[in-house]
This record gives sequence, structure tokens and C-alpha cells, in this order.
Amino acid sequence: MFESSRMKKILFVVAALFAGYAYFGSQYSATPNNASTATQNQRADTSDTAIANAFANKISNLQVSGQGVVIKLLPDDNDGSRHQKFVVKLASGQTLLIAHNIDLAARVASLSEGDSIMFNGQYEWNAKGGVLHWTHLDPNRSHPAGWLQHQGKIYQ
Repeated sequence: MFESSRMKKILFVVAALFAGYAYFGSQYSATPNNASTATQNQRADTSDTAIANAFANKISNLQVSGQGVVIKLLPDDNDGSRHQKFVVKLASGQTLLIAHNIDLAARVASLSEGDSIMFNGQYEWNAKGGVLHWTHLDPNRSHPAGWLQHQGKIYQ
């Protein structure tokens, strides 16, 4: 009887830990999914559609993932929190300004025009195609984690 009760408690704790990880681990994922290239391309197409819809309907505060090609490197924004800024072109042809907080995350190293970059962050509408920010971990853990991936390295 004692062993059965103890085993049930252990199983309950393991189940609770697993459930917590499944909930919080996916909400605050530290790294992008290790999906195949085909699946990543499919997600990028879906993200392009989501970003195009957000742009057309002037929607902001939308968490998105995708990939694009860097078409313009911009000077850092050093007012307030410092941001590394660059423009990417999505497969759909839409452009997106990425504002990556380099006070909270490492600068994307060796970034050049023509480079492919994957992203996850919060989309904010503007008339030029939109801005992506929150491409880093939130130190307060109140916002979903974002990230950038360049040449196999994750920046967040």
C-alpha cells in the first residue's frame, strides 16, 4: 500500500512537470523548431501570408516567424535601448524592418546584404511594410521569446 501511494505521487509530480514544460516551454521557446527545410519554407510562406494580412489590415502586436533576405543594413538606433536595424525582403516581396535590441541580446555578427535570416518576433504595422521587434528573450518573462537565426547561430 505504501509503495503504491508513493508511486502515484511520483507519477503525479512527473506529469505536472511535463505539463508545465509543455505549456511554458512552447510559450517561451528559446530556439526555433528544428524542422526540415521544406517545413521551414512552408512556415515562411504561411508567415508571409500572416504578415501580408497584418500589413493590409493595419494589424499590430502579432507574433510571427519567417525568413527573408537582408536587403539593407541601417545604422544602429542608439536612442534609449540600442537596436541593430536592417531591412529584409520576404519571399512575397514585402519588406520588413527588423529592430533587434542589442542591450538585451547579442548583435547579429557578420550580417551582410544578401544574407538569409530567420526570425521570430512581434510585428508592428507601418506604411513601409512593418517593423519586427521583441527578437530576444524578455527579462520579465511576460512576453513570448523572440529570436533571429543567422548562419546557424541563434541570437536572442
